Amino acid sequence: MEITIFGTGYVGLVTGVCFAEAGYNVTCFDIDERKITALSQGRCPIYEPGLEEMLKRNLENGRLQFTYDSRLASKNADYIFIAVGTPENEDGSANLEFLEDAVDQIGKYLSRDAVIIIKSTVPVGTNQRIYQKLQGIVPDNIQVKVVSNPEFLREGSGILDTFHADRIVIGADDNEAGRAVADLYKPFGRPILQTDVRSAELIKYASNAFLATKISFINEVANLCEHTGANIEDVAKGMGMDVRIGSQFLRAGIGYGGSCFPKDTKALEKLTEDYEYDFKILRSVIEVNSRQKQQLFEKARELFGNLQGKRVAVLGLAFKPHTDDIREAPAVELIARLIEEQADISVYDPAASGNAADLFGSRLYYAENVDAAIKGADIVFIVTEWPQITQYDLERFSLLMREPVIFDGRNCYDLANAESAGLTYVSVGRKAVNVNRNLENSRLRG
Repeated sequence: MEITIFGTGYVGLVTGVCFAEAGYNVTCFDIDERKITALSQGRCPIYEPGLEEMLKRNLENGRLQFTYDSRLASKNADYIFIAVGTPENEDGSANLEFLEDAVDQIGKYLSRDAVIIIKSTVPVGTNQRIYQKLQGIVPDNIQVKVVSNPEFLREGSGILDTFHADRIVIGADDNEAGRAVADLYKPFGRPILQTDVRSAELIKYASNAFLATKISFINEVANLCEHTGANIEDVAKGMGMDVRIGSQFLRAGIGYGGSCFPKDTKALEKLTEDYEYDFKILRSVIEVNSRQKQQLFEKARELFGNLQGKRVAVLGLAFKPHTDDIREAPAVELIARLIEEQADISVYDPAASGNAADLFGSRLYYAENVDAAIKGADIVFIVTEWPQITQYDLERFSLLMREPVIFDGRNCYDLANAESAGLTYVSVGRKAVNVNRNLENSRLRG
């Protein structure tokens, strides 16, 4: 049984390596020759714990190979997963250009019956349109079926999420094809939900939109806490103990980012517009998150008035820990505004500094550790809750900074510990500590 993966981005690479680990013969295709060369040599282009080791193991045992030859990738495959990117267009809709190109290549070179499995996140109706397109490309003697199999991988825990998935969603209007894909997943031993194609496509968008809603909701509650003097951590804990609500995604902060939530919420909003449905809650979720990303910067402006010439350290660049992904990361917007203010900016991230350098170049100083980033700084912004940051000795802020003023977008530190360390410490949804008298009437005091 031969499996081919079209696309070696995050989803495609994790999927291909995990299927090889499960015992299948897997070929991964990508048009990027340099990436394919690196992968063939066992070098992983993305930061994902455990992935490179698993990649090397399956290359050595012969179950995994990489190619930039679409003919080789397509001709003898029994199952072809399409996991190419579907970035957003300017209007928020999903750009399906890479998907269309992959389908053209697959249809051109297929030499036997195959099941095409769309793992890319696509608008409702895409799978059916792809099926119709393939019917016009493949020879009459070849039978092609199309199945929707949306992914639910979290960056930084993709391998865990593959082998211990909460559910595997398979959408098929052809029952035989749906059962065949379900059989592929049997070695994983996870719950499988089989639906029609359109329901499977919508499950992906609806799931991400709901999680984004929880994040935006708790951030709105955090903002209310700052006005009322309540503590968001206590409020969230009390909410999360209700089994109907649950504790996950109730951590207040600077907002969500990454490759999924921002893109998928906007794509779903565009889909609702296409169907002339006013999805008010979703629109509010997007608006709240956009506003939330500005919170730390605005609080700093309240304290300092003008950040021009200030030495500023940004701790954390990735949108979440254990990944190097800076797409839609709150740090990116923050840094852009600091550059506009003509601040002197140093940054630190254990994994994402290279990607930030590609974006910002020499306008930033890229520190190798927290100490180097904060030395001589007037202000520190904490944007990603890496262990290297959350476990940092608070006394060192006072020791190394010019003035120990911390704006924490992830609520990394205990308020009492920050106060005893002498920090001016402003977080999200909690009272500010050690703020000078000029802020007595400011909302920063909570």
